Amino acid sequence: MAALAAGNAPTVLWARDPAVAETLRTEHHNPSYLPDFRLPDRLDATSDIEAAVSGASLVIMAVPSHGFRAVATDLAEVLAAGTPVLSLTKGLEQNSHLRMTELLAEVVPNSPAGVLTGPNLASEVAAGQPTAGVVALADGDQARWVQGLLVSDTFRVYTNGDVIGCEIAGALKNVLAVAAGISDGLGFGDNSRAAMITRGLAEMARLGQKLGGDVITFGGLAGVGDLVATCTSSKSRNHTVGVALGQGRSLADVMGEMRMVAEGVKTARPMVELAASVDVEVPISSQVADMIDGIRSPAEAIAALMQRPATSEFGNLRP
Repeated sequence: MAALAAGNAPTVLWARDPAVAETLRTEHHNPSYLPDFRLPDRLDATSDIEAAVSGASLVIMAVPSHGFRAVATDLAEVLAAGTPVLSLTKGLEQNSHLRMTELLAEVVPNSPAGVLTGPNLASEVAAGQPTAGVVALADGDQARWVQGLLVSDTFRVYTNGDVIGCEIAGALKNVLAVAAGISDGLGFGDNSRAAMITRGLAEMARLGQKLGGDVITFGGLAGVGDLVATCTSSKSRNHTVGVALGQGRSLADVMGEMRMVAEGVKTARPMVELAASVDVEVPISSQVADMIDGIRSPAEAIAALMQRPATSEFGNLRP
């Protein structure tokens, strides 16, 4: 995203590791995560968070959910009041169950908080493959301004005023991608995957609506778009974790081999607890959380889903 923004405005990328920041600044690539892609020469980088945001008109945070509060706290000390902060993080905070924009409202209260989401697998965005995303901010004028900063010939940006719906969709789809991966890992075929994705979408819309989101959001880029990409792609970290679990590997072994964060693993239980707090059933997410916590095996989880009582497909989504 920093590379995209650098095409339209002066952009500084912050990295917590000084060595990484220096490599980004001088060699214009990231050997640990995207070694095959050169970043724009005009993209600057630093490990000094104050220097990174000094004079910034927009801050975009791509920090994993478990480290988001700590970085936001540091950011609050140096960020000018009123500067919008856009989250790319698709997860919930572990204990509080807060969405990242809720966390930002608590930690950086003088800055408008929004979200950028959609089917945006990093390597494909970096390769310049055509895709689209959605910017959600409460202020429509601000959303359109951010849209202009990020749009490019290969990245189409839409706006949406539904911050809650976009954020719940982004967080829950990671949990559902683990479920889709488990189905694939168990050797099930296209019918099983399609059913998992479709019923997962219903689960997403149920919870999102109850929390204040707009049901139409879940049929858009933040919902079905991101869900399909993450549940079907071998580039999806969450799907990859699910495949390995379905094949019988232990979670500890799988996570020990991954350099990047699979947010669905950390988000599953908080998402289930959040849903329970508003009396919404999320059966797929519940089974994923139980598998991650070692309560059920993948085969037991699938059996539990298939043995649920028959019901109306859309009854609990209608007003």
